[in-house]
Amino acid sequence: MTHVTADPCQTRAMLPVEPPLEPMLATAAPEIPAGMAYEPKWDGFRALIFRDDDRVVVHSRGGKDLAGYFPELVDALRERLPAHCVLDGEIVLPVGDRLDFVLLTSRIHPAASRIELLSRRLPVSFVAWDILALGGDDLRDRPFAERREVLLGILRSGSANDPTSGGARVHVSPQTTDRAEASRWFDQFEGAGLDGVMAKPLDAPYLPGKRAMVKIKHRRDADVVVAAWREHKTSTAERPLLGALQLGLYDPAGRLHFVGVASSFTAARRAELADELGRITVPVDSTAWQEHPWGPPPAAEEPDPPKRPGSLSRWSREVKHYHLLDPLRVAEVGYEHMEGARFRTNARFLRWRPDREPGSCRFDQLEEPVSYRLADILT
Repeated sequence: MTHVTADPCQTRAMLPVEPPLEPMLATAAPEIPAGMAYEPKWDGFRALIFRDDDRVVVHSRGGKDLAGYFPELVDALRERLPAHCVLDGEIVLPVGDRLDFVLLTSRIHPAASRIELLSRRLPVSFVAWDILALGGDDLRDRPFAERREVLLGILRSGSANDPTSGGARVHVSPQTTDRAEASRWFDQFEGAGLDGVMAKPLDAPYLPGKRAMVKIKHRRDADVVVAAWREHKTSTAERPLLGALQLGLYDPAGRLHFVGVASSFTAARRAELADELGRITVPVDSTAWQEHPWGPPPAAEEPDPPKRPGSLSRWSREVKHYHLLDPLRVAEVGYEHMEGARFRTNARFLRWRPDREPGSCRFDQLEEPVSYRLADILT
């Protein structure tokens, strides 16, 4: 293999790979394929890192420069990386022994003072898994196995165990070619906040925008309460369309908490569901509305009120109206994993469960991953 090194005498180099650049993507598979290289699937913000002397660009998958939101990471990248390189990887937020995606999203904030505060309170890390350029050399046509060796070469040195150094925030993703080991990672690493396994061909070039990798994610199912529904943005009075089912689970105290939505339906199915659920929608001025778990607002003195749909979030600044249902219905849905008390992504509607009582749909049915120390993965 030809070794690639940056020219130490070069004070300024035009990178052979410049932003904007689409990252290489992955297609989903139900099981781990054979004969590939395997890595954990990190749960964070995908990022391409462009370092050219003091210039550090942190590009998101959508082409947005995230560097301004993560000043502590920019400093670590300047300290840890060669002066001229392009890396692919993931920005993650370790909290204790787990990654925390919800807190990571709170780092995207418009106020400079808040960014500075969060950079100290919630510092992020970067996990690299590929290198696209080093010095003036474009490595994208090299086989992945060779690019991996180059990446290890530039990040092996340095004080990675010193918590005050950039090495504590910049890591290389673990990798194995043992499918059985990858299967163990799939089961164990979820306890540290990771969400599956990636499989990559060892002889493949880097293909921007192409689905040349494979992702294998956790898939589970649960019985949930369908307590409300929201109209689709194209819904009209003449042709109502369902946008999303509002899903809930009961806590041990018997309170119904909003846990997410199911929203992937064809146009024909949206019309069918709007008609079906419209017949059991609760009028706002009715007794049934007053008695519904998500009807009247919770008492002001309640210290920890149950979560309800329709509230503001960091993703939406608009309160979306929803229709309450009477009677409550039960559905079986598929999901990947929980983030706190909510489904991490939209659930997949599988079928109605008329044989189940809404009150039997509780949080205790959900599978809890075995805990695992994040530090053991990063080490």
